Amino acid sequence: MNRTEKRDFVASLAAVFAETSMVVVTRNDGLTVADVTDLRRKVRAAGATYKVAKNRLATLALDGTQFDGIAPLLKGPTALAWSADPVAVAKVIVEFAKTNDKLVLLGGALGSQVLNADGIKALAELPSLDTLRAQLVGLISTPATRIAGVTQAPAGQLARVFGAYAKTGEAEAA
Repeated sequence: MNRTEKRDFVASLAAVFAETSMVVVTRNDGLTVADVTDLRRKVRAAGATYKVAKNRLATLALDGTQFDGIAPLLKGPTALAWSADPVAVAKVIVEFAKTNDKLVLLGGALGSQVLNADGIKALAELPSLDTLRAQLVGLISTPATRIAGVTQAPAGQLARVFGAYAKTGEAEAA
């Protein structure tokens, strides 16, 4: 990589850090090409990105961003994963690390909050953003359904009372 390529790479990585909400740092000691390809496929399916970057260039890109707290994690063979949905990238990396011991989760950052490996694992246990949205819509629509049922119930009960009274009146007249 020559100087202009390095400068362009740092600028593009800094732009990514400016617009993303979550960055996860991993150490990939001895991952095979097949393992990395599988991991990248899973990360991409979750709407995230996984990239191996030179630590010095990544540190330069981190300067001045909200993620500059993760710079001490960038030592040795590291890789970065990022996504707009913080739970999605954490889930994919944690699940892959469970099945492959050569991928070590070092930590990351959620906005300006630096997280250790346990923090990333705790974040991975949360439901995804889409699941949370669905639960919220369900909570909002449930009271409306119950209100409609409650307002219809007295009218239905009144109709049954009138129906029963009409039947008793017909039985007495006959």
